[in-house]
Amino acid sequence: MTPEQIDQLDFAKQDGLLPAVVQDARSGRVLMLGYMNREALELTLSGGKVTFFSRGRERLWTKGESSGHFLELVAIETDCDRDTLLVQAIPKGPTCHLGTVSCFPSAPARFIGELDALVAERDAQRPEGSYTTRLFEGGTRRIAQKVGEEGVETALAAVAESDEALLGEAADLVYHLLVLLRARGLSLADVDRLLAERHAG
Repeated sequence: MTPEQIDQLDFAKQDGLLPAVVQDARSGRVLMLGYMNREALELTLSGGKVTFFSRGRERLWTKGESSGHFLELVAIETDCDRDTLLVQAIPKGPTCHLGTVSCFPSAPARFIGELDALVAERDAQRPEGSYTTRLFEGGTRRIAQKVGEEGVETALAAVAESDEALLGEAADLVYHLLVLLRARGLSLADVDRLLAERHAG
């Protein structure tokens, strides 16, 4: 968001504050609702950690400043009336002060995005005893072989087995494909972006 876009926001409508809906950039899950004044928005954009204006404490506060559970900024956009913000972020731990992932317990999410993030974490940390770690350490060729095997098993399940079996094989295939993409420095987001470009074209 540019300074010009910030100037176009309607801060006056709610006494200098804009509601800010925070969404997990990976899973799409709504995490919380906060409020931003201009200073909180500018600090979020410059610092990369989501910062709000606390109406109760009447001061700026960065989510996670006491718990360590920060919200790492990915993107911010405004709605059509320019008086509400959608903040896409990656949570570093539970978002809710009660220790839950979201302040909205039943908020829907796409788990595949969370799985992709977990695969990336395994690639970076390589914890002992992890099957994903073993795959990465086996190299791209071995991971590609596993994708091929799972692809064949998925196809066979589609023509000769139950829906439950097909879903199980499809889940295995998708997981191994996420690992293969990550081994090549790619991610689910890259696939999503390409599909969107093809659809738009």
